[in-house]
Formats: sequence, C-alpha cells, structure tokens
Amino acid sequence: MENKRNVNYAIPMLMAVVMAVGLIVGHSLAPSIKKEEISGQSNDQKIQDIIRILDQRYVDSVDAESLFERTIGDMLHSLDPHSNYIPARDLQAMNEQIEGKFSGVGVRFFVIRDTICITYVLPDSPSEKAGVKSGDKIVTIEGKPVAGKGISDEDVLGLLKGREHTQVEVIVLRGKDRLKKTITRGPIPIESVVAHYMIDRHIGYVKINNFSKTTVTAFREAAQELKRKGMKKIIVDLRNNGGGVLTSATDIADEFLPANKVIVVTKGQHFPKQEYKSTSNGMLIDTPVAVLINAQSASASEILAGALQDNDRGIIVGRRSYGKGLVQEDMELRDGSNLRLTIARYYTPTGRCIQKSYSGSMSDYGGDYRERYENGEMYSVDSSVFVDSLRFVTPKGKVVYGGGGIMPDRFVAYDSTGITPYLMSLRFTSVFTTFAFDYVQDKRNRWKSVQSFNQQFVATNSLIRRFADFAWNEYQIPIREAQLQRSKNLIAELIKGEIARQLWIEQGYYQSINPGDNEFQEAIRALR
Repeated sequence: MENKRNVNYAIPMLMAVVMAVGLIVGHSLAPSIKKEEISGQSNDQKIQDIIRILDQRYVDSVDAESLFERTIGDMLHSLDPHSNYIPARDLQAMNEQIEGKFSGVGVRFFVIRDTICITYVLPDSPSEKAGVKSGDKIVTIEGKPVAGKGISDEDVLGLLKGREHTQVEVIVLRGKDRLKKTITRGPIPIESVVAHYMIDRHIGYVKINNFSKTTVTAFREAAQELKRKGMKKIIVDLRNNGGGVLTSATDIADEFLPANKVIVVTKGQHFPKQEYKSTSNGMLIDTPVAVLINAQSASASEILAGALQDNDRGIIVGRRSYGKGLVQEDMELRDGSNLRLTIARYYTPTGRCIQKSYSGSMSDYGGDYRERYENGEMYSVDSSVFVDSLRFVTPKGKVVYGGGGIMPDRFVAYDSTGITPYLMSLRFTSVFTTFAFDYVQDKRNRWKSVQSFNQQFVATNSLIRRFADFAWNEYQIPIREAQLQRSKNLIAELIKGEIARQLWIEQGYYQSINPGDNEFQEAIRALR
C-alpha cells in the first residue's frame, strides 16, 4: 500500500517536471520579448499575450476567442459559481428572459420527424392574425425548404425571430393543403406566470416559472382574477424555478406582508447594506398561502419563500431548495459582451444566508443534486444540514436554518413509485410530445375546456399499449413488459398532461398533472 501511495505522489511530480521543461522549451521557441516590454504590462495584457502566443505557436490549432472566453469563465468561477462571462452572441437571449418578451411570430413549435410542427398559436399573436393554426407544419421559410433538413430548435428560432414590424413568409402544410402565410413580426411575451386556476371553490393555484420584469404584473393579474372567482387561499408553485430579477420576488412577497416587514437584506464588500421592506399595498395580506419548492427552486424563488417563512406568513411545502444566496449584477462590456458579477449576499428576514458551500470545484457544486439522491435526502430530512451556528428563530418561535437552501415546513418525500428504467428511457426522448401532437390532430375541437377534458379523457390500457408501440416504432425504445406495467399509471398521467399541453399549453398541463402530485396534495392539506 505504501509503495502504491509513493507511486501516486511520484506521478504528479514527474508530470510537473515534464511541464516545466516544456515551458522552458516553449519559451525558447517563442519570439523574444524584451524585459522592459514586460515590466509595465498589466495583467489583462499578459492574458492577451499568452493567448496570442498560443494562437501563433501552439502545436495544434487554437480557437483564440473560445480560449479567452473559457479563461475568463474559469477565473470568475474561482471566485464563486455564479459570477460568469456572457459573450455578446448569447446576450440577446439572456436579456429576453429578463425583459420577459422578444420580437417574433407567436407560435409554440416542436421539431417532429425533421418537420417544424406548430403545437400552439398564441391568441392575438402575429401568426394568429396571419391565419396560422395549431397543428400546421412549416415546410418553407422565406422560400427555403426547412422540412427534412435536420433543423434544430435554435435554427427555427433564428429564422422566425427578428426585428419588430419586419415580415417573414412561410408555407405551412395543413392536411394536404400548402398555404402561404406572410407574418409581420411583433412583440411576444415570455410568460413567467404560466398557469393559474381555482382548485376548488376557495383555493387558487399560481405557477411561476421564473422571475422577469413582467412577472409582478402577471402575478397580480392572476391573483385578481382568482379573487374574483372566490379565492380565499392560494398555492404558489415555485418548483423548478431557478430565479431571475430580485425585485420581482420582493414585490410579490410585498403582496402577502403587512407594512414595514423585512423581505430581504443585501450587502457586499463594495455595496452598502440594503433592506427591502414591505409596504401596505398588498392585496393578499389576509390570504393564507402555501409555497411549493424543491431542489431546483433557487435565488429569487428562495427570496420569496424565505421572506414568507421568516415572517411566519406562509407554509413552505416540498423539499430543500437549491441554496443560492448570492446577488449578481450585469455589466455590459465595450464589445457588447456581459460580465455577470456577484456583488452581494442576501439574507432572509431572520438574518440567515442560505448560500450552500462552494469551496469545492464547479463539478462538485453542480453535483449537489445527485448527492441529495445518493444520501437519501430526497426521501427523508437530512439532519446533517442543520448546524447550530446557523440556527435562527422567527418572530413566532419557529426554528429555521441557514447555510444551504430553504428547508420546508412540511417535507414531502420524492415519489419514486412507478419509476423504472423503461419510463426514464421514454422521458429522455420527445416521445410524449410527438405522440400527443399526432393524437390531437383531428381532436383539437373535441373538448371545450380543460375542465371538460380532465373529466372526460382517460388514458385507457389500449391507448397506453398504442403509445408503447409508437415509442418502439418511432424511437426504437424496446417494450419491457414488467416495467411498463409498473409505470403504467405514470405513463397515463404524462400522456394526459402532454395532450392537455398541446391544447392549452402550460395552463392545461398543470391542471391535468397536479391532481396526481403528492406535493400539490400536501399543500392543499396544509391550507385546509
């Protein structure tokens, strides 16, 4: 064992010697640089010189721009996992998510069998005004064939998006008819409040996918509509919501809190302490609320959940959240690229920072979700995350902890019932979407509403068998009979949910899928 250990130590030392020799040799081959030229160089100039030399002298070809971007990214990640460099080419998509809108044609599409299939046309959108319908298939854009060309989602977006008021000409296939449509691009909202509906006569439900600049307005409109329908209690679903604009989260928290309550505090080395407090303008101050979170609920989601939990204002249901307690600021650079830099930590009203440890590598940090599965935390509360030094108490005496996400008041174990390798192989493909698109082609007007669909539609055994055959014929996923039977109920739920999504987008999906969701049902029990 000792000999093996010595070998393990010797190999890195040998590699270090080889690398040192290589550097000496490489320096002797490089163009000579006078000492006086180096002495006054700034660090950024050194990086540029190194990359230039690599580009000119390295044994293989070097993509200098890509290398520079990776270098900057690695440097920022050595500070923390969330500081980042964003190239100019990626900045537009990021800004669209923040602004909550873009300029385009207003369709949802999916590339099925190398064909652009329109699954949904947004009401009042440029496409609807041009006569495009759900179920149409786009075969040419600006006179160029796009069917059967191995086109990607990104390619389609690049062709359909463009400056407002510009036109794009498409030919769609509707049944056997080829129809030419000229669409004038316009502003298209990126919905962040993707679903809201009444669960029963008194409990409303709102699903928030992310926090953009438009989220607050959309949330208020949804809440007002539900109140008109008789809502007395509300479930706010933040599961899989990775965050976004901080003030969107604080403004939504303000809707639930009485005046002058702390929502969140931010402070950093170069930024003074700033407190965000509630006003007296909230429309939901007296409305009982349950908030759903899971391991992918992060950042702004945790600010909202933490504000309600620490002020004894709501019941948090689900599993421990992600644990991102850092605040970033976007700074545009001269070439149009973007520096997203961590400038502060945020603290919940009781004073806790919920940022999880990032002392290890980026892979370790990103692998936290896998570790939660492996250590059993998805099935029971992991007491090791509770550290006495990070213990805080709410005004009503509830104990909460910092250091790694928001722990829910009501823990709900991950439901693995019915999950099999066969089901996972189905979910790793687009088979549910493709099957649902084909299924509804002649049924788009069969159901008048999501409610009538949920009451009338049943994924029968014969339909599940038809789906399994479809998965084999279209995606070459072998039918594993025993696993199919174990996963049958989940497959039925997913088929129903995806069909509802084809007809009513996320509004339909969540109304169809939620009744079978254990966390959703626990939130209802908590409110009742």
